[in-house]
Amino acid sequence: MAIISISRELGARGEETAGELRSLTGFRILDREYFEKRLAEHGLGPDEQLRYDEKKPGFWSALSDNWSDYLHYLRLTMYEEAAAGTCIIMGRGGAAVFRSVPNHLAIRIISPLGLRVERTMRQYSCDERQARHLVEHSDHDRSGFSRINFSTDWADPRLYDLCINTAKLDAGGAAKMIKDWLAAAIDAGDEAAAAKSLRDLLLSQRVLTEILCVKKLRLPNLNVSAEDGAISLDGLANTKSTVDAAVDAAPEAAAEEDLA
Repeated sequence: MAIISISRELGARGEETAGELRSLTGFRILDREYFEKRLAEHGLGPDEQLRYDEKKPGFWSALSDNWSDYLHYLRLTMYEEAAAGTCIIMGRGGAAVFRSVPNHLAIRIISPLGLRVERTMRQYSCDERQARHLVEHSDHDRSGFSRINFSTDWADPRLYDLCINTAKLDAGGAAKMIKDWLAAAIDAGDEAAAAKSLRDLLLSQRVLTEILCVKKLRLPNLNVSAEDGAISLDGLANTKSTVDAAVDAAPEAAAEEDLA
C-alpha cells in the first residue's frame, strides 16, 4: 500500500503522468472530478468548491465558515481514501497532508516556463499572452492555496521526495521513474507504520469535522489528536456547555465508522 501525492505546474504534464502511472500500477487517481463528487456528499456545492479548490482564498473567504468546512472535509476525504488503499492524489495539499505518513511519496512535476506556455497554448487553443496568463495565474493560486491552508511553500523542493522535470521526458517516462522509485522507497515496515498513522489521522479528523462542521461549535483553536484510538481535545471555550458538547461529539464521530 502506498500514497502518492503529485504536485504539478500547469503545462508540466502532471495529469498525463498520473494517467500513465495508473496504467502501470492500477492505482486509483483522486483528481478534481473525484473530489467534487465526494465533497458534494458533505453538502459542499459546485460554487463553493470552485471558490476554494486549489485557490488562494480572498480576505473575506478566509474568514468564512464555508472555507473552513471545505478544508476539513477535504482532509477527511483524503484520509478516508488513503486508509482504503493505495491511491494517487492530485494536488490539493497532499504533500503537506500526508507529510508524517511513512508510506507517502511526494512527487513534484515541473517544466520550464516557456515550454509550459507552449503546451498550454496547444491544450487550450489560445495565443501566447492568454496561455502565459493561465500559467502564471495557476502558479499564483496553487502557491497561495498551499501557503494559506497548509503553511507550506508549494515550490520548495524540500517538501517532495522526487522532483521531475518533464522538459525532456514524456509522461510515460516520468511515470516509470515514479514507479521505480516507489519500489525502492517504501518497505513493509513503512506500510505497517502507515496503517496505524492513517487510522489515528482519520479518527482525529473525523472528530474535528464533527465538532466544527456538523455540530458547528465555536472552538476556533481546537486541536484534536488520536493515539491508538484514544482521543484528546485541546482548546479554549467560552462556556462549559460548549466543552460538554465537544466531548460528547467525539465518541459519536468515532462510532460512525466503528473507530471507537
